[in-house]
Amino acid sequence: MEYVTAVPHPRSEAAGPARAGRLSLAVALLGGALGAAVALLATRQQWSEGTATVAGGAFPLTARGSDVTGVPAALAIVGLAALVAVFAVRRAGRLVVAALLALSGAGIVVAALLGASDSSALDEQAAQATGDTSASVGALSHTAWPYIAAAGGVLILLAGLLALRYGRLWPGMSGRYERGAGRPQPRRAAPAADPERPEDLWKALDRGEDPTGA
Repeated sequence: MEYVTAVPHPRSEAAGPARAGRLSLAVALLGGALGAAVALLATRQQWSEGTATVAGGAFPLTARGSDVTGVPAALAIVGLAALVAVFAVRRAGRLVVAALLALSGAGIVVAALLGASDSSALDEQAAQATGDTSASVGALSHTAWPYIAAAGGVLILLAGLLALRYGRLWPGMSGRYERGAGRPQPRRAAPAADPERPEDLWKALDRGEDPTGA
């Protein structure tokens, strides 16, 4: 009995990486853009609240994410720029940009989690409200927005990891314009002068040509 060994077709072998590249590209683009939008939105929301004791009672205080820390918003913009720049570079440059994208997401997560329990912004407000530099906020509480910002950072981190793993399979910007840039274009030949049109004869003479064609 003879055994026949099936030989995989080269096209079927290439279909797997191509499919993985398209899927990872779609997930990275969607996740990175969504993560940056979520992180930016979260930093504009209220992260904490409390009270300061002043003459006449308690004075309410609130702090937005941007008051607590500016790191998540800044890194969200960096991550969004890195997500776009991934397609403008190739090989080692793409790995560097992908690593920057991942680090941006990780930085957002760390900064947001640290800000979730931070009271320094409200302490400053309490000091201003009471006129006492040693005053601190009372009845401190936090919202869920810092953790939402951290979730946005996780999405950006995921996009960076996908770019590191599958970025070599992703398309880049077309090099058609780069190849054409700097290349001298062929000079078009001037149309032959028509002897029956005097204006053409004068134009040919101005160019230093013989209008008779001799």
